[in-house]
Amino acid sequence: MENTPSKPLHFVAQFASYVFHPLFVPTFFIFFLIQVVPYEFASITDWQLKLRVFSVFWLTAFFPAFAVFLLWRLKFSDSIFLRTQKERIIPYVITMFFYWWMYYLSRNFTDQPLALKFFYFGIFIATSIGLVVNNFMKVSLHAIGISGLLMAVGLTSYYYSLNNLFWLVLAVLVAALVISARMIVSDHTKKELIVGFAIGMLTQLMAYLWIL
Repeated sequence: MENTPSKPLHFVAQFASYVFHPLFVPTFFIFFLIQVVPYEFASITDWQLKLRVFSVFWLTAFFPAFAVFLLWRLKFSDSIFLRTQKERIIPYVITMFFYWWMYYLSRNFTDQPLALKFFYFGIFIATSIGLVVNNFMKVSLHAIGISGLLMAVGLTSYYYSLNNLFWLVLAVLVAALVISARMIVSDHTKKELIVGFAIGMLTQLMAYLWIL
């Protein structure tokens, strides 16, 4: 018989899964950039910066989440948690559209870090590959998102030659927390988690090499 996690452990794992949902990853990344390379945003006012952060959340988290909610209410899916591969197809496509749009916009912005270009391109590639892999397995979206964030933090530190040990260690710990949480509260297999983790890491590296 498999060991059932205790209620407190299950609660922590569920909480971590919500807080570090893949839709929040772009917002986390721009907050990270504001902390480590604030001089890249020096040409815009504090109010404009707040609007920029809000727009990232609005386009990469709220709208995709709202689309999933509408699909559920319109009976195109049985759950907002997208428990089956079939239910994930349309959300993948919707998310790809918004990620591509963010990358397209980032190419024309001169008042934000170049790291955002490879990051947006990377998450677009990740969702594109995720959509294809979804035909064969229910690859973990959390693993794709958190590993992409981890790699983006590392590549940003390398690109800007930052002494960034705190953020790197924090990113590793968060990634470990999220993967552990998904092992506890999700029905993903280890293979689905590993494949998702590899997709997130490799697509950010590919985007970095292509863009920068």
